[in-house]
Amino acid sequence: MTSIYQHHLGEDFDRLHPMMQKRFGFSSQDGVAQVGSGTMETVSRGRLFTLPFLMLGSTRRILFPDYGTNVPFTVSNYAYVDSFGRETITWSRRYKLKRRYRCFDATMIYSEQRKAIVDYLGTHQHLAVVLDCFVDDDGGMNFRGADQRFYEHFVGFKFPRLFSGNAEVREWWNEEQDRYEISVRVTNKVFGDLFGYRGHFNLREFSCTRDEIPLDVMPIREERRE
Repeated sequence: MTSIYQHHLGEDFDRLHPMMQKRFGFSSQDGVAQVGSGTMETVSRGRLFTLPFLMLGSTRRILFPDYGTNVPFTVSNYAYVDSFGRETITWSRRYKLKRRYRCFDATMIYSEQRKAIVDYLGTHQHLAVVLDCFVDDDGGMNFRGADQRFYEHFVGFKFPRLFSGNAEVREWWNEEQDRYEISVRVTNKVFGDLFGYRGHFNLREFSCTRDEIPLDVMPIREERRE
């Protein structure tokens, strides 16, 4: 089984830097996991009126209102098959800020229905974001958020673009520093910058079975709708 990113990108996957192919090339059948640790040089947030939105998101591990510099962090990627039979990758981020730890959790699948990567945000997969995924000229991986949908029990609707957060994510390999680097920016057409960070990290890859995946990185609730 190929990874969800290799499946989506097809031949373009080979344009990724070899270290990026390692980063995005494993699936549940490989029996491995990756945990990165490093430093966020900056963690930023929007203006004061964005705080209620960010604080609400923090209750379900979707964004948070804190900011800082030189913030230690980890990112955990585990591959498994979810309860609906979909190949899934966790993206569990932990930030050690001055007064507390903050979390930002997501799980990604490849949606045959949408022919795209779908990113479920938070502990309960309430937000499903369709991602435009592409390789840049330097062999880096890029994600851009497209359609966003909210799902809760029998409720489901598409967010108007006016009220959506538009995410731009780039991850690449720094040859000179021998490390991974990442840049994330979330904006809104009306409110401007909402959230962002930029940093670097190194990876540890290790053997991991489905039963060994920590419960803390798994969603509490899984959503069938994509």
